[in-house]
Amino acid sequence: MIRETEVRKSLSHDDTDQILTEICKRYECKVEYPWAISPDFATVKDIYSDKWFALFMIVEGNKLGLKTDRLTACLNVKADPEFIHMVKNSKGFCPAYHMNKEHWLTLILDGSLPIEEVLDIVDTSYHLISDTPSKRIYEAVKKIPRGKVASYGQVAALAGNPKMSRAVGNALHKNPDPGNIPCYRVVNSQGKLAEAFAFGGVNIQKELLEADGIEVINGKVDLEKYEIQLEEFMTEDMYQRNML
Repeated sequence: MIRETEVRKSLSHDDTDQILTEICKRYECKVEYPWAISPDFATVKDIYSDKWFALFMIVEGNKLGLKTDRLTACLNVKADPEFIHMVKNSKGFCPAYHMNKEHWLTLILDGSLPIEEVLDIVDTSYHLISDTPSKRIYEAVKKIPRGKVASYGQVAALAGNPKMSRAVGNALHKNPDPGNIPCYRVVNSQGKLAEAFAFGGVNIQKELLEADGIEVINGKVDLEKYEIQLEEFMTEDMYQRNML
């Protein structure tokens, strides 16, 4: 078991706290300490995919291939296999500790690597795990402005695949951040609101839409009046995705 005094000594010469703080500022993520046996190991997950993109650890240096048994702070990240092959034996890097060595890499946080270089590598890791259909759906829903609604099909198109309307519904039922992802602004192709259970009670979606200034009559929204114009939101990249 690593003693608290040892951890503090180990961290006193590295940039762990600064790196973790910056990661939390840059990404919508959550930090967890999932292992009682290793209370100082911290995973950083994308809130949408619930996947790790960073794992902070403190381990004996000789377990990382270093010529010391001193406790050493390190960071596991996902990376491109070619990049891993190129740097894994360079100063500040080593093959992934206790993870798949083809797709993960360990960074030594002892000052060997500049903080910005570490953060650039973390950014690659984040994008490797976060570009999922659910993430694209949530980002599409965020684009629906106050006073407007979008159909499931429109959200699917904004997310890059107009055929995944059903996936839109599934993703919205699992909305990880209702305060920032306004899924109540999504209606079906006829303008009908979702079943009551989807928003935690009868008339909740209606009340939220009315608070946005949208009129709801008999459980429906007038799409001619309130539906977004898809072409106003589609980027060139989105058009290319939809053509694939």
